[in-house]
Amino acid sequence: MTPTDLLGLAAAVTATIAVAPQVIKVCKTKNTRDLSLGTFILLLSALFLWFLYGLLIGSYPIIIGNAVGFALNIYIVVMKIKYG
Repeated sequence: MTPTDLLGLAAAVTATIAVAPQVIKVCKTKNTRDLSLGTFILLLSALFLWFLYGLLIGSYPIIIGNAVGFALNIYIVVMKIKYG
């Protein structure tokens, strides 16, 4: 694994972990009132585009990181729609 690959992997892991506290809080409290649905919709769009980019260039850190991030953010959006 090259230093560039390691940097990409570190970025993907960090970006994915960044949303974990919000997911845990929403899971525990079911409170999404203060979350902006628009922000998470835009974030999902960005994650999806990064995922596609990763597929096109064959970068596993980008593919995996954004796929996991997309799944976590889908959870937030579903909970936001469900609990308002």
